[in-house]
Amino acid sequence: MPQGNAKTPNPLSTTKALSEANSVAAPFLSHVNGLFNWAFGLIVTVGLTSCASVNTIHPPITADEPLPIGTPESVGLDAARLGNVSNQLAAMQSHQLHSMLVLRSGRLVFEEYYNGYSRDNPHDLRSATKSITSLLMGAALDQGVLPSVESPIMDFLAKNYPNVDNKDDIQIRHLLTMSSGLDCDDFNWRSKGQEDRLYRTQDWVASFLALPPVHAPGDVARYCTAGVIALGEVIAQASGRDFSDFADDALFGPMGINNYRWARFDNDEKVDTGGHLLLTPQGMAKLGLLVLQEGQWEGSQLIPRDWIQASLQPQTQVRETPYGYLWWMDTLPYGEKRVKVIWASGNGGQLIFIVPEYDLVAVFTAGFYNSDKTAVLFDIFYRSILPSVIELQSHLSDSGQ
Repeated sequence: MPQGNAKTPNPLSTTKALSEANSVAAPFLSHVNGLFNWAFGLIVTVGLTSCASVNTIHPPITADEPLPIGTPESVGLDAARLGNVSNQLAAMQSHQLHSMLVLRSGRLVFEEYYNGYSRDNPHDLRSATKSITSLLMGAALDQGVLPSVESPIMDFLAKNYPNVDNKDDIQIRHLLTMSSGLDCDDFNWRSKGQEDRLYRTQDWVASFLALPPVHAPGDVARYCTAGVIALGEVIAQASGRDFSDFADDALFGPMGINNYRWARFDNDEKVDTGGHLLLTPQGMAKLGLLVLQEGQWEGSQLIPRDWIQASLQPQTQVRETPYGYLWWMDTLPYGEKRVKVIWASGNGGQLIFIVPEYDLVAVFTAGFYNSDKTAVLFDIFYRSILPSVIELQSHLSDSGQ
């Protein structure tokens, strides 16, 4: 574990460094790659070599309004650490990173793209989409579209799904915390609601509502994409609007996020709010800043502050990792202190990291689909980005600056 100003091992080429990071912050890594079977301490040969996957470079849909730009030095970041990562990536013949962005004090201070990707290519966020759905649930509650997280979901879905039985006790908060109690576990191939089974059906909401209960709602948390898709349909039905229109008015439009597209299902009648939103890395970074600023954007309170605060508090645990309202979080050991980190995560390495204590946001997109190699992005964050502010501040403090 890094201490003071000690030299940090190279996260891009040292398997030992990654193993150490795993042992320090195993829960931080434990949720990675929704369907990959993790075995901490036994991960071997994790590097930035290519993996067997096909990456699609989506052409720009339109243009986002750009973020304010700064330099690492202007916001108190160690430019040398960030530059070291950049140099090593440039020297490698093959890796699966698509982008890496770092922001502090509201300014974009590091932005690089790889493997043919650029600023304007929207990226498939996979399950990082879920955290954005959480933000939109906060907007729906704030607008009075929904009364509370204790509201039963069937109050809004029964009209279109009148033949559903034994689901009256499932509340909105159960879908926000992955604790519906239904047989839905994306990590379990035998689960009737496992997401690959879900995608083979036409109406994914109907498939979720048809699942048998295996626990009482709220008792057990299991990672369940289908429940988050049903959550989006709750918002759509309660608002009387297509979910994408609601999202554009409540969030994306006011933030200047234009270069995006939601995935759809059921003959394009419904929006996939559990994954596959196309969004640029700068769009991801904007949403990270929105959370960092407790729902405020350019003087407007887009998402209630109390919703952001509740979302970023541990509401349950999913795969041994603290989980809020569709946001991951953990308090990581770093030297003699602990640092709270919040993140959104999608299969392959689609990541938004938020560190409130240090006013820091980092974004990655990558193509490590269904691979433990996604762990290297967590290692870069833990060993290069986080120290770029923590250790520089420690050095300045020790020198009296």
